[in-house]
Amino acid sequence: MALSTVNLTFDDDLIKQIDYFAGNQSLTRADFIYNSVKMSINRKQKLLELYAYGERVAAEAEFTEEDILDEIKKHRTGQ
Repeated sequence: MALSTVNLTFDDDLIKQIDYFAGNQSLTRADFIYNSVKMSINRKQKLLELYAYGERVAAEAEFTEEDILDEIKKHRTGQ
């Protein structure tokens, strides 16, 4: 895996928060930022996969968006 250097600019308050949480986890600032970015990307990827799965299931079952909203309303009202 090739590595690249990235220069970032953060305001002082954010740097203080980064340093605080990095210190609590015994991480360097760079490692904390690296792990945070990886975690954010992984979460977003999982969310995209979940949306794609939902769209596939809805298409296969021929659900419309209105059908789904109706089911949500029924569930919320206890019907």
